[in-house]
Amino acid sequence: MSRFFQRWTVFAGLVVVWQVLGTLAEDPFFPPPSDIVTAAWDWWVLEPRNVTEHILPSVTRLLSGWAIASVVGIALGMLLGRSDRAMEYAGPLLVFLRSIPPPALVPVFLLLFQAGTSMQLATIVFGVIWPVLLNTVDGARSVDVTKVDTSAVFRIPRHQWVLGVVLPAASPKIFAGLRVSLSLSLVLMVISELVGTDNGIGSQLMQAQREFDYTRMWAGIVLLGVLGYGLNTALLAVERRALAWQPRSRDEQHA
Repeated sequence: MSRFFQRWTVFAGLVVVWQVLGTLAEDPFFPPPSDIVTAAWDWWVLEPRNVTEHILPSVTRLLSGWAIASVVGIALGMLLGRSDRAMEYAGPLLVFLRSIPPPALVPVFLLLFQAGTSMQLATIVFGVIWPVLLNTVDGARSVDVTKVDTSAVFRIPRHQWVLGVVLPAASPKIFAGLRVSLSLSLVLMVISELVGTDNGIGSQLMQAQREFDYTRMWAGIVLLGVLGYGLNTALLAVERRALAWQPRSRDEQHA
């Protein structure tokens, strides 16, 4: 039996148990999966405008914030990772900024950008840049000394050395940071949509909670889980293709 089949068998078993317990308990706070699926179908499929008004804007904010944070984080990480002096000066500031919880800055971003997309992007970017930045710094600093010396002997131009030597060597750690930041961006997307907006998955979750529509609230939570799983699966596919040159462990080969 493959690992993939085993994982989904366990998942299906948990859903069945949840269905049985939810049906027997008749608890409005924890409806059975069948009711959640029905609510999701009515909410997202039978009313397609909800997809364009809520799901697509949320996904756009998520991916835009994650993309901005990834580009800036990789660029700064490459710079700081190959410059001891720059890291010496910037290190304390990075530790200070990284220690600030992004939700605590939502009021600040509201004052700076007002409620809207700019505030939401600022919240996402500030929160998700750190895994990418710090992993890139670590990867850039761990380049094999032999490669550095060989590049110096052949006098490889700086930009070719960065793109052809440092970036490939740091890529495994960069992708690890990208995966972590992608998960964080989903969380921060929801948090940023709880304030000052009337569209998006987060705002719909808050509205369902206020209306005591817990089945629809659970449908939104399941939707977030599906989005997270799909985005992570897509990123893993890109990572495996980009790092095809790197030896893979036995567990990764059977995943």
